Amino acid sequence: MNRLGTRWLTFVVAVVILTAASVAAVAAFRGGSDGGASLSLASCQPAGPQGAVVQVQLTDRGSAMMGGTAMMVSLRIDQASAPGGKVTFVATNTGALNHELLVLPVPADGPGTRPVGTDGKIDEAPSLGEASKSCGAGAGDGITPGTRSWVTVDLKPGTYELLCDIPWHYADGMFGEIVIT
Repeated sequence: MNRLGTRWLTFVVAVVILTAASVAAVAAFRGGSDGGASLSLASCQPAGPQGAVVQVQLTDRGSAMMGGTAMMVSLRIDQASAPGGKVTFVATNTGALNHELLVLPVPADGPGTRPVGTDGKIDEAPSLGEASKSCGAGAGDGITPGTRSWVTVDLKPGTYELLCDIPWHYADGMFGEIVIT
């Protein structure tokens, strides 16, 4: 086997081993068959959420570190609109990476158009609220895999952008919009 073939084979074997280890770690965290500890999503939710409740799923697969391919991240909102006033956003992390949820007015050029700095993050100054505390409300260190966070904000009618600002997640497409009526 030539040198390039040997390197390619080594790379493939490393990816398979890392993937298997990651799957085992996530399964253990979520309480997989090996008896690992887990947080129950049933007990990890807001008690008495205020106003309309909007469910947001945060997920990922792949890694920008493996082979230089783009990370596949997504943010799914369970409804296109909600009534104005108090809105509780419940963000559930179904991926393998930490995520967060920010609520911002949609930029003039539309969702996904915010400038991204060299650190892979946007300017969070216009944020109206953040859910990034694992199994809790408000800001924290990121929503860990298999948990959720929530935030309640008072929104006027208009269009809002929901996004994850973990480095490079927004740039990789982890955003969506909701219309408040």
